[in-house]
Amino acid sequence: MFKFKQFSIKQDKTAMKVGTDGVLLGSWAPISHNPFSILDIGAGTGIIALMLAQRSNAEQIDALEIDEDAYEQAVENFEASPWSDRLFCFHAGLDEFVDEPEDEYDLIVSNPPFYAEDYKTENEQRDLARFQDAMPFEELVEAADLLLSENGIFALIIPFKEEEKFIALAKESELYPIKITRVKGTPKSEIKRSLLAFSRNEVPEIEIDELVIEIDRHVYTPEYIELTKEFYLKM
Repeated sequence: MFKFKQFSIKQDKTAMKVGTDGVLLGSWAPISHNPFSILDIGAGTGIIALMLAQRSNAEQIDALEIDEDAYEQAVENFEASPWSDRLFCFHAGLDEFVDEPEDEYDLIVSNPPFYAEDYKTENEQRDLARFQDAMPFEELVEAADLLLSENGIFALIIPFKEEEKFIALAKESELYPIKITRVKGTPKSEIKRSLLAFSRNEVPEIEIDELVIEIDRHVYTPEYIELTKEFYLKM
């Protein structure tokens, strides 16, 4: 059980545990446009949807999860949270969900599986959660294009080395970056992740910044504390 300030995450059933990527996206995803409806693609434990329920006034927060154990866990975590009336999890793959789109969403978020490398571990469930073949970037961009409302925002976290490729792919669907935050573990380490936010409308100037997580082991930077303090118990 992983305890946050306003909710807890049970993660005993799923291969995907609570990690920094999910927390980063959940606390970073732009909500200044006051989204009414939110979709989390590839919910895992449900952490990002729960963080957005805490941060926003969105009345409809849907999550999508293909893995049965993760889906059950997300439902359990949603039901135990203070926002159970606003959270709903679909047990389906992205392709099934997109086939019959009923709604448009003002905010779409995803922490997609992204080990595109060829190795696999012995744990098949974890592999499904981690490998890009479970949800190719192309499929994700197409879904965002189909499901995003006129003034909606599509936000995700991906490896920094994939950033350029993803931005080019999004542009083909006329989705343009409005905000980019590049994440480093420590001041001296390489940039590891990119937090990206896209919109249907091109902006004259993309907001670009960098976020360093730790100065030293478990000594967090003021910026990281500021970003996550509403969630972590010890911040």
